[in-house]
Amino acid sequence: MKKKVLALALSIAMAGTMLAGCGGSSTASTAASTAASKAASTAASTAASTAASTAASTAASTAASTATTSDQGKVYNIYCWNDEFKSRVEAYYPGYTKGDEKKDESGTVTSASGKIGDVTVNWIITPSKDNAYQNKLDEALLAQGSASADDKVDLFLVEADYALKYTDADAGVAMDVKDIGLTDSDMAQQYQYTRDIVTGSDGVQRGTSWQATPGLFAYRRSIAKDVLGTDDPDEVQKALSSWDDFDKVAAEASAKGYKMLSGYDDSYRVFSNNVSKKWIADDGKTIQIDDNLNKWVDQTKDYTDKGYNNKTALWSDGWAADQGPEGKVFGFFYSTWGINFTLLGNSLANADQSAAVGNGIFGDWAVCQGPASWYWGGTWICGAEGSDNVAITKDIMEKLTCDQTIMKQITVDTQDYTNNQAAMKELADDPTFGSAFLGGQNHIKLFAEAAPKIDMSNAGPDDQGLNEAFQNAYHDYFDGNVDKDTALANFYKAATEKYPDLQKG
Repeated sequence: MKKKVLALALSIAMAGTMLAGCGGSSTASTAASTAASKAASTAASTAASTAASTAASTAASTAASTATTSDQGKVYNIYCWNDEFKSRVEAYYPGYTKGDEKKDESGTVTSASGKIGDVTVNWIITPSKDNAYQNKLDEALLAQGSASADDKVDLFLVEADYALKYTDADAGVAMDVKDIGLTDSDMAQQYQYTRDIVTGSDGVQRGTSWQATPGLFAYRRSIAKDVLGTDDPDEVQKALSSWDDFDKVAAEASAKGYKMLSGYDDSYRVFSNNVSKKWIADDGKTIQIDDNLNKWVDQTKDYTDKGYNNKTALWSDGWAADQGPEGKVFGFFYSTWGINFTLLGNSLANADQSAAVGNGIFGDWAVCQGPASWYWGGTWICGAEGSDNVAITKDIMEKLTCDQTIMKQITVDTQDYTNNQAAMKELADDPTFGSAFLGGQNHIKLFAEAAPKIDMSNAGPDDQGLNEAFQNAYHDYFDGNVDKDTALANFYKAATEKYPDLQKG
């Protein structure tokens, strides 16, 4: 039955992921990633970071690796869609030795190797576009039982929108983290939603994450001053504390010659994360559209007709340019990874990165909660059933998702938001911590307030494909090419073609 479930999953052609950076896909450009890395390094407190990194490095080099034993396999295979997790392992996992890597013409890493003790680590990297990563992973997991020891999947990564495809009770491909060796005590400081999202219907948790990804509203300080008379995050939040208030500011921004949002998809996740029911009804086959999704449709159509947005699509060149120095957009909804990777990268894309602070936009951003709590993205690591290297998986999970010192250091170095409440509270309460990109603001404090509010109770295994089909179907409606009823019909057609077992609600 378990193999049958995954075999069925192979036949489902899910659309490419919409996540970037820590959110999970390879849509962020190499230039953006480079800019993010440089700016994050600059923003971190050099003295504190260096001292902590040196201490961590010393501890790593002197500690004997407990992850490898004589009865473990000699090859450890990790399946992922980009090199973000690889960079975390290389920088923060004690005793890891970096090996060779291959890149394509764009500079994207396509494969790599390394060492943990005497075990060879292979990184099998397949981009998410056109569902290629899931297809590659599915093939490998289906062959797990007959694969040679050196070819077995040991660790694989999943994203929020399809995590349950691999971690639900019937999938049979991801190990219970407690069988791997993690305890509730180990994971006590992790945000509960990050555990819930990889917990199957049987109550078993089959993955863990080093990230938490609450969302905020990132706005241009200079535009806020022109429209609202202030760029203070507390005051801007008061002006944007509900959707009615948000609409009011959109009108005021338009009167000043600005766009409130860049495009059609910008606010979608804020609405879709606050639905009252799942995409699929309890019968397991009927599609149901939550009222909150229809509110997104109505707001976006209204904004388009009134000229409150620039009619861009997520990840398009126009959308990215709206985040650059010449952009006239009030703000963007972004989660943790989006701010310190994608927004930062797009802000610097056309600027001299060596003089970023003077480019007219670096430091001109700030963040506030916005009209609702929400989240976007994140990456979870899962131990594969049938692995002959479970001890390494346990050690990686302990070090990179449970260790408070390492979690804090990742945030100090990269400004990413990590999955340890105690570590994040330390930084949230630190009056000296802040982001130069955000004009010195301590964004970790806001993330720490938002993260506990995330609710994953309505998440499902087909969310990625259905969310994308819904958004895509209504683009023609926003453009005025079809009416609302036709857009809905087009959504149902796309959804049932993608998932033949589903039916119109």
